[in-house]
Amino acid sequence: MEELSNLLQKHVSVLTAQGKTFIGTLTGVDTETLSVCLTNAKSDAGDIHKVFLNGDTIVQISSFEKPFDLQSLGERLERVFPRMVRVMDEAGVIVVMDRIRVNEKGIIEGAGPAAERVQRVFDEFMREKGVKA
Repeated sequence: MEELSNLLQKHVSVLTAQGKTFIGTLTGVDTETLSVCLTNAKSDAGDIHKVFLNGDTIVQISSFEKPFDLQSLGERLERVFPRMVRVMDEAGVIVVMDRIRVNEKGIIEGAGPAAERVQRVFDEFMREKGVKA
């Protein structure tokens, strides 16, 4: 379920048992039934603003986006802040000095000179990966 939840707000393709393919942004998941909601979707029938697909009919869900490399960013931060970095894969966050939290979007908690340094390391990491932060 964690992997499926990590796809929220990502661009995915869903193949149904009837052979229909829907491509759109995954905006909702019912973890009990594995039913999903896609917005701004496309199918053979054309553009669809929002579609709900029952989990019983879903054969495959594919992601188009490469996952964010949290481990590599954590290793980079570890060089600047030795023994003060914890990578929490399950939460999709890195904690620096037990007070600064950073995820794939940047700093989500923390302020001050240390947080500014974390942000600079993050910005440099993203530039090297060719991603706009």
